Amino acid sequence: MTLGAARTRAEAALARLAEVDRPEVWISLAESPSLLADADAIDARAAAGETLPLAGTVVAVKDNIDVAGFDTTAGSPGASYRPGTDAEAVRLLREAGALVLGKTNLDQFATGLVGSRTPYGAVRAAHDETLVSGGSSAGSAVAVALGIVDAALGTDTAGSGRVPAAFNGIVGVKPTLGLVSARGVVPASPSYDAVTVFAADLVTAERMLAVIAAFDGEDPASRPWSPTASLAHPGDVTFGVPSAAALEPMTPQWRAAFEATVAACRDRGATIVEVDIAPLLDVARLLYGGALVAERAAAFGHLLDVGPETVDPTVRTIVGAGTDKLATDLVRDQQRLRSERAGLAPLWQAIDALLLPTAPGHPSLAEVAADPIGVNAWVGTYTNFVNLLDLAAVAVPGEEPVGVTLVGPAHSDRVLLDLAGAVTGEPTGEWLPDAVPLAVFGAHMAGEPLNGQLTTRGARLLGAVATASAYRFVALSTTPPKPGLVHVGTGGDAVSVSGELWAVPTGRIGDFLGDLVAPMTIERVMLDDGSDVLGFLCEPGALEGAVDISRFGDWRAYRRSSGVAR
Repeated sequence: MTLGAARTRAEAALARLAEVDRPEVWISLAESPSLLADADAIDARAAAGETLPLAGTVVAVKDNIDVAGFDTTAGSPGASYRPGTDAEAVRLLREAGALVLGKTNLDQFATGLVGSRTPYGAVRAAHDETLVSGGSSAGSAVAVALGIVDAALGTDTAGSGRVPAAFNGIVGVKPTLGLVSARGVVPASPSYDAVTVFAADLVTAERMLAVIAAFDGEDPASRPWSPTASLAHPGDVTFGVPSAAALEPMTPQWRAAFEATVAACRDRGATIVEVDIAPLLDVARLLYGGALVAERAAAFGHLLDVGPETVDPTVRTIVGAGTDKLATDLVRDQQRLRSERAGLAPLWQAIDALLLPTAPGHPSLAEVAADPIGVNAWVGTYTNFVNLLDLAAVAVPGEEPVGVTLVGPAHSDRVLLDLAGAVTGEPTGEWLPDAVPLAVFGAHMAGEPLNGQLTTRGARLLGAVATASAYRFVALSTTPPKPGLVHVGTGGDAVSVSGELWAVPTGRIGDFLGDLVAPMTIERVMLDDGSDVLGFLCEPGALEGAVDISRFGDWRAYRRSSGVAR
């Protein structure tokens, strides 16, 4: 980070804020002197040598998420309060060097997918002010799309972290439920709420997610990353897409753009298979049409009578329907969800992700005003089931104007980000949730015969590495051919050997070691940058009769020179 970079970025954000003049995006804003003072503090921390992965990143925060120093309204002035501390996700962002520009407008109590159910003024789409912004995380998405902030926090229960991304041409990451702490978030439907990230690109979204995805023992819904979850996709990609019948709700323009996006993925080598998503769409109806709406009534129904003059009538109607549900109806719907989740297992064996339109079309403000409940329900056609079934999702722009979403099982977040990058052509890969670095120097490297022992366990290639000059390298008489790395200490005959560094899911490392055969061992290997990692070494006794290939310093170079087959 260059000297004064955080202040420079903060000043640019303030200038852009004034330039676009979209007041409906915000419910409250930081005072300029306060924001610049915070930026100066970030610059000072960076100058002192503190590691700040988000130094100077300017963010917006949806106004149902607590930020100390700002009122939290959840879109309802009568229900506002001033929190004494940041929500956990905000605390982590600030600790990492992020600057909070302000709190953003939303569909009241995070109930809506349109961005117009708010007494603070309907939020218009970033690039066409006659269209809705999408909601409920309306202001957060538009603030990113207009280039005011680098990234923003939203929440998502029915699609609120994905629909606004689609309507404004940006990235929306809806993590696995519980992966990001919801402590300090006004609940909408606590069993199905997720804190989400908006950004203009996947790299920024990943950088944000890497900071806020952390287990929180004080949040009863928090859960750690699964140690067995894949960190990379093992090979060829298979996307499941809806059948023609399931695409009938789409407008002609958005359907044509979605089909063009699917065709582009096929042209890039993805296998496309049709999937019957009718059962998923049936499940989606439970969110508002079943007893699950009782969660909203329990979470914030009591707040609808606080400042009733500013309560959105559509929100009141929706939540009011939850007050007359029977406990037996709720249990019945919850048990159905358990059954549907279990029934998805064969789907994930057949495909790597669902590739769905994020929404069936983009309605205007006038269309929503004419039919607020019907149009909102239509917008959520392809999103409402995701959290109910404990799925992860990443929304990205497709062929204009459509937005698409990659959907996978819980803890598939890392793989979905990569697959989303394959759709958009963006680089990904900075976030490693839970991994053991492992250095390999021969038959386990990419393209070599034993590499599948890593890839089938969800391991991820991090890049090339080289050892310190403290090793000898030999060719062993094994099937398949492989080398042996032996530590000999510094000296005249010691060399540096090239290899690869892989990240292995922590829960799969023991399984991987089960495939280890003599004379190979796993020990600490010193790298040329002074660090040490786990890596393949060889029992010293195996050197007897082995061919010394130290002068090559690289297994592939030796094979090319000697004609040794893989």
